[in-house]
Amino acid sequence: MKTEPDTFSIDDLKTRKVEPWDGVRNYQARNFIRAMNAGDAVMIYHSSCAVPGAAGLGKIAGAPRPDPTQFDPANAHYDAGSDPSDPRWTLVDVRYVRKLRRVITLDAIKALPKLGDFALIRRGNRLSVLPVTDTQWQAILALE
Repeated sequence: MKTEPDTFSIDDLKTRKVEPWDGVRNYQARNFIRAMNAGDAVMIYHSSCAVPGAAGLGKIAGAPRPDPTQFDPANAHYDAGSDPSDPRWTLVDVRYVRKLRRVITLDAIKALPKLGDFALIRRGNRLSVLPVTDTQWQAILALE
């Protein structure tokens, strides 16, 4: 799960303990959220910063549910086309687990030979939410 640390960081998640992962407005990322289950592990990735990379771990704290920001005209993530009877956008609550001992940089991740066709390192594919296989997860965390 990607976030910009100047907007919301792993430290913010640590402070808040649980946070709704709202504002996702990409259909593919939304579908990945809809496939999540309570208890699923997530890697928190910092982007759009001096050193992008994996910064911490979380867990999904509940079932996916409609993102209420889509219905709030005062919210930056408002979607006038979303129907409350058939919501377009979904969120999950993310629970803090821990910070990584160090940020595992995007460059270090790109250098891993075991990642296969990993969406994070595919050119032009920086979704805010994307799947990580067990093999990819273990390879990234081994760099910690």
